[in-house]
Amino acid sequence: MIDVILNKEFIELYALLKLESLAASGGEAKFFISEGKVRVNGEVETRKRKKLVAGDKVEFAGETLVLKTLP
Repeated sequence: MIDVILNKEFIELYALLKLESLAASGGEAKFFISEGKVRVNGEVETRKRKKLVAGDKVEFAGETLVLKTLP
C-alpha cells in the first residue's frame, strides 16, 4: 500500500497514475482507465478525470494507493 499525500484539494485519476509512475504518460493512463483496469474505492472507474480526494483508495497494476492530506 502506497500513501499519496495531496498538496491540493483533489487530483484527477489519470494524473495520479502518471504522477506515481504507474503509467508512462497521461495518454497511457487514460487508456488503462477506459479499459476498466482501475478501481477506485473498490469499484471499476472509467472516468479519466474523476476527481480523487483524501480518503480515496485506487487499485491498479497490483498496487494500492491511498490518498491522504498532511495533518
